[in-house]
Amino acid sequence: MKGFKDHNPIAVTVYFLAVAGIAMFNMNVVIFTSLLAGSLILFFIYYRTKSAKTHLFSVVFFITMAILNPVFSHNGVTVLFVMNNNPVTLEAILYGCFTATVIIAVLYCFRCFSQIMTSDKLLYIFGALSPKTALILSMSLRYVPLFGGQIEKINKAQKALGAYKDDNILDTLKTGLRISSITITWAIENGITTADSMTARGYGSGKRSRFSVFRFCAGDFLLIGIISLLTIVTLFGIKDMKYVYYPAIVPPKTTLFGVVGYIAYALLVLLPVIYHIKEAVLWKYLRSKI
Repeated sequence: MKGFKDHNPIAVTVYFLAVAGIAMFNMNVVIFTSLLAGSLILFFIYYRTKSAKTHLFSVVFFITMAILNPVFSHNGVTVLFVMNNNPVTLEAILYGCFTATVIIAVLYCFRCFSQIMTSDKLLYIFGALSPKTALILSMSLRYVPLFGGQIEKINKAQKALGAYKDDNILDTLKTGLRISSITITWAIENGITTADSMTARGYGSGKRSRFSVFRFCAGDFLLIGIISLLTIVTLFGIKDMKYVYYPAIVPPKTTLFGVVGYIAYALLVLLPVIYHIKEAVLWKYLRSKI
């Protein structure tokens, strides 16, 4: 059994680039609405959270864009009211909503990407493209938890030495600056030690080899083939399906090729969900055979 997230990282990256790229460069209501719906479904599958705070930023951002766009843009023929001698039009409000929707859809898409693509998968991709970039990324990912742990240690040591005893803003700022200075000094010394260690071990003296647990198999080639096919069908289907937002919102004339393009993109967006359903059904079937 192989779920979508278990496929080769290159195939998974190709998928996310395809779905996000089509939505970002095509202001089509059907396209980015499909991306938002698919990304939300995928988000709930992998995050499995019921907290409303997770989606608070998206709601606030949507409302903000819907309000701000008509404030700065006064295009459109449907004037709702006039504020400070500036017309507020229906088209400007709807365009702000559409713009917010596509941005939120792409953000949810890449939140799912960050959940699926772990650090080892990112290192695998960058290692194939640029070993130096992979090394920098690897060291950055390593130093993030080290920094957090070191700051916590220094903070506890400063408390033991009598920091925060005055319990005021000035004392807190002074202690914070002291902790920052100590942490930066530690980071520089640790970086020098790491560089000396790499030099002593012969880094850069010969051709590098790399190890990876990820291998391409028939399923990965099949996945990339399906993604490529659906992407091509989508691009050809929606190339003439362009929405006009100003001065009035005019949707494109629906054609057979356009409907096929929409269906192809919907299947492309729901591809991880289809893989997840297939995996769940197969798992239940195999368990029933025990």
